[in-house]
Amino acid sequence: MSQFGKSASSKRSKPSYGYAIIGVALVLFLFGIVGWLFLNLKKSGEMFRENIQVHAWITPSAAPKQIDSLQQYIASRPYVKSTEYVTKEKAVQKWNTENDSSWKKFITNNPLPESIDFYVKADYMDKDSLGVLSNYLQNNFPGVMSEFQYPKETVGYVSSYTKYIAAAILVFAIILSIIVIVSIDNTIRLAMYSNRFLIKTMQMVGATRGFIAKPLNVRAIINGLISAIIAIIAIFGFILLVENFVPWLRLLRDTNNMILIIGSILILGITISLLSTHRSVLKYLQMKLDDLY
Repeated sequence: MSQFGKSASSKRSKPSYGYAIIGVALVLFLFGIVGWLFLNLKKSGEMFRENIQVHAWITPSAAPKQIDSLQQYIASRPYVKSTEYVTKEKAVQKWNTENDSSWKKFITNNPLPESIDFYVKADYMDKDSLGVLSNYLQNNFPGVMSEFQYPKETVGYVSSYTKYIAAAILVFAIILSIIVIVSIDNTIRLAMYSNRFLIKTMQMVGATRGFIAKPLNVRAIINGLISAIIAIIAIFGFILLVENFVPWLRLLRDTNNMILIIGSILILGITISLLSTHRSVLKYLQMKLDDLY
């Protein structure tokens, strides 16, 4: 009977790590999914801005060397992604591809001008940056560029919406981080609650604070790592499932974003598990035995 009682008592003293690991993994999974959604939202906004085409229309009297010089200057800018010199023939081909080609019946001469079409990086797709570039080209390439054109209203709307979305993402990220930290902390503290008598007993028989805390802290690191790995696997499974139903999301795949999500989950899972466990150990060491009941 005494052995049975001792066995039952030892089983009750063991912390319920399984529930803590699953609970922390669930919280980290939700954190990763929300992070993935917002990073994809940012990525889709960048892709939209980088697909807005800018035109530098060429004057009919411009010499080939002047046109080459203008194109080389635009292509050399670090914020320009790609450039294309569109001749009058290419302009006709593009027009016929995107519009009705029946105009040939009424107009014999090609009315479309030559141009240098290019795309800029998302951070530079705003009125101020494009305005500076336009003024520079007009002042330094006189007689070559007749007009600098881009959809100003679209760029203005995108720039303003991007600022609002960035502010909203920042606020939401701060709130979400606080919720995640508090949720993980509460989960770990509940798991450590079942260990309070074991911690106090070890202290009463003369064990030092470091001796008591070390194995629990190591276990917390392992549990946090396991929770993070479970959450990462679940996140990848969720992403693959969503991409099967929404194939265009595959275009938003970004290795840097995934590394950021994985790193954040690993750091958050391990750090919060360790800090919460250590705090709980110190708390129970400082409490009186009667207060543990």
